Amino acid sequence: MLSNTCKYAIRALIYIAVHAREGEKIGIKKIAEDLEIPMPFLGKILQQLARNKILSSTKGPHGGFGIGKDPSKISLYEVVKVIDSADAFDLCVIGLKNCNEQQTHCSLHEAYAPVREATRQIFRNTTIADLAEGIREGRRSIII
Repeated sequence: MLSNTCKYAIRALIYIAVHAREGEKIGIKKIAEDLEIPMPFLGKILQQLARNKILSSTKGPHGGFGIGKDPSKISLYEVVKVIDSADAFDLCVIGLKNCNEQQTHCSLHEAYAPVREATRQIFRNTTIADLAEGIREGRRSIII
């Protein structure tokens, strides 16, 4: 359902929320190494998040990335919208064009509709802060 780009974005946001203190920035090299994400690819992702005010960034030798707003106000749905677009929750599960707009739907449409809506609600109601808390408590991981 989610692109690798979106998965990397979510992992990086959680990492920054866990490791950056108030106003502190973390260098892209450190994030990329710890999360085992290619640095050039991660850089593009983090810049996109910064352009959308989810992250803050500072250039230069002491630069890096920090959380741009309260992690409890950053839902997974918002991240998906920025990286993959909200279409990720509306596209046909088997790839038919306009499945949701047609009078006749794909074979899985009716069965998958409740799953799609439940997934959308999970992403709307889960924040980066929620996920970061599990990391801090040692109950969850973002490292491969």
